[in-house]
Amino acid sequence: MPSVATTLNLIRPGGAVTSCSPALKDAPWNFDAVPVPAYGPGSSMADVAPADTPRQGEIPAEYRTATDEELDRRILAAKATLGDRVVVLGHFYQRDEVVKYADFVGDSFQLANAARSRPAAEAIVFCGVHFMAETADIVSNADQQVILPNLAAGCSMADMADIDSVTECWEQLEELYGTEPDASGRVPVIPVTYMNSSAALKGFCGEHGGIVCTSSNAATVLEWAFERGQRVLFFPDQHLGRNTAKAMGVPLERMPMWNPRKPLGGNDEQAVLDARVILWHGFCSVHKRFTVAQIEKARADFPGVRVIVHPECPMPVVDAADEAGSTDYIQKAILAAEPGQVFAIGTEINMVQRLAAEHPEHTIFCLDPVVCPCSTMYRIHPGYLAWVLEALVGGEVLNRISVDESVAAPARVALERMLAARP
Repeated sequence: MPSVATTLNLIRPGGAVTSCSPALKDAPWNFDAVPVPAYGPGSSMADVAPADTPRQGEIPAEYRTATDEELDRRILAAKATLGDRVVVLGHFYQRDEVVKYADFVGDSFQLANAARSRPAAEAIVFCGVHFMAETADIVSNADQQVILPNLAAGCSMADMADIDSVTECWEQLEELYGTEPDASGRVPVIPVTYMNSSAALKGFCGEHGGIVCTSSNAATVLEWAFERGQRVLFFPDQHLGRNTAKAMGVPLERMPMWNPRKPLGGNDEQAVLDARVILWHGFCSVHKRFTVAQIEKARADFPGVRVIVHPECPMPVVDAADEAGSTDYIQKAILAAEPGQVFAIGTEINMVQRLAAEHPEHTIFCLDPVVCPCSTMYRIHPGYLAWVLEALVGGEVLNRISVDESVAAPARVALERMLAARP
């Protein structure tokens, strides 16, 4: 099966395969000079990027004009020269043309742990998005340098919850709930942030008795939080919070949504007082694309199909699927399956097509028939990777992601709480 990048270049008007934007065929540096902040073509292209969204300056022409073959030669040569001095991390959602150079491939949490496993590496090149590079910097050694090949590789979901908005929300909740624990010692509310959030929000949770979660341990983390708090403020992804809490038996009417642009999040006082989980008004634009109608079509086309979706999908989609699980869960499910199964997968297209190529013994396809990769993951290109690696060879560190210790220290506390809360 061709890579997503190859598939996009093969698309022709009126053909059976379509994409969500013709601009996906263009190189990502074409969008670096756009005058207003934007996530670029792909699933997040309609999301509003904050004014302070990181921007990537234009990289040298030699990387923008190089052929695929030349970039391949230069990347491999740079890696060979650097040896153990560098480790390249690649997220599951990265394009194949980048993943093939990764020393480790996984989800954001797995890759942060992979960074810790190479303490001798001077540089960690994180082919992912900004919050992932921040987490790697927080958990790695102080003398290691974390590099993000394209600074414009952010995350629209992570940007939907900023430190100012969350702090304002917290102040409103404290005014309503007070700060005194109940008779059993549980505080009024515990903050829980998804791994897909800024270092500042991880630090906020560390400072306020909260914790970080991943898509694979969200239920365990919510249990931890309920033992210590009467309620949970869950951000930034409403869908992961809702799907997880619902599976734990929390009624939907006790999960109000908090819209940071409205007083009291757009709720009346009683709804917030009765809440068990307060859900932030955030979402993943990749997983928001999946629908119940897509699942129904997959079942009609392939009787007996096994439908697995990511828990960042909307609740009706998770309810209609056979299973919901993290990227690691999806991969392991396919690895463990007997040959000849049909899988319809609801997660990012780069991962799905890679799984299909790696497992020809199965039929594997993406639920969404439109090719629409993660806008920000897709901003990483071999040209950027060659640029930062060759700079390292020359003794220059480009695009370093560094989290100030005043933020990293409490963020580390929240991350360590997550590591201690094992299923």
